[in-house]
Amino acid sequence: MTTITSKDAQNHFGQLIDSAQREPVVIERRGRPIAVVISRSRYEALEALEDQMWRARAKKAAEGGFLSTEETMSVIKEPLDAGTETEQEGS
Repeated sequence: MTTITSKDAQNHFGQLIDSAQREPVVIERRGRPIAVVISRSRYEALEALEDQMWRARAKKAAEGGFLSTEETMSVIKEPLDAGTETEQEGS
């Protein structure tokens, strides 16, 4: 994986695009990685993998059953109620 500075990315954008067709390119600002440029085909492959992961999670959840309306409300309200109690204690 190639790494370039953000200034070089600006000054050599065409080269950045060409490099990204061969391998991911990390862009750094002040010595810290801030972005990665990848080819369209690599991006599409990653999107497909993410879609597969979410489908698998949804299937697993469906096989495990769903929460009832009451259970769902309990799961939603519990953190909200805990936050309210914490605020009241701080008063």
